[in-house]
Amino acid sequence: MSKQLIWHGHANFEIVTPKLNILIDPWFEGNPSAKSGSDSITKADLILVTHDHADHLGQAVEICNKTGAGLGAIVEVAAKCRSMGVNQKNILNGIGFNIGGTVEFKGTKITMTQAHHSSDQGSCVGFIITLEDGYCLYHAGDTGIFATMELWGELFPIDLAILPIGGVFTMDPRQAAMACKLLKCKKVVPMHWGSFPVLEQNTDRFRNELTLQAPDTELLSMRPGQASAL
Repeated sequence: MSKQLIWHGHANFEIVTPKLNILIDPWFEGNPSAKSGSDSITKADLILVTHDHADHLGQAVEICNKTGAGLGAIVEVAAKCRSMGVNQKNILNGIGFNIGGTVEFKGTKITMTQAHHSSDQGSCVGFIITLEDGYCLYHAGDTGIFATMELWGELFPIDLAILPIGGVFTMDPRQAAMACKLLKCKKVVPMHWGSFPVLEQNTDRFRNELTLQAPDTELLSMRPGQASAL
């Protein structure tokens, strides 16, 4: 089976490999972009949470308890999930991990990065995920642009970056295009747009900015509910 990326709307992504199903920010219930509910998830091996705002923590606890998936999050968010019912044995590293740290889960390595945004507990983060075959994805979480994205691009050969473009709460299209230049990513999937009226409503402006600032990065434009081969 080939690798797939499925976008469930907003920042909610599912990575499917021959060995693992990985969910990131699994917000289904109340997500106006989601095409299905959390009950559609019958298999999950690992759930990653960038921060504990409701539109990102989503149904992580429920899915973790239903499927027995591992849960990866910054220490304070991991503790919050434990208080909400996640068994400690399912939490990566027992207590979670922190920015700059890398943990391994069944052959996949997850490195936590900084993200500039607010959160209720701990700090907002992103994840660089190196799959068992070496394919490297970066889910930036909710963030504005920051200069040290360039360092992550030097440290990791990023095949695909998943970046917010919505503006207001995160990077806008211009910042996200510059982020691609810093990251030197081969492809980019824009996220965190179209979910609410206040956000960017399409990817047109991002496409134009990408052509100007990072022409070597290929835009992989997805729609909620769509699966794309990696």
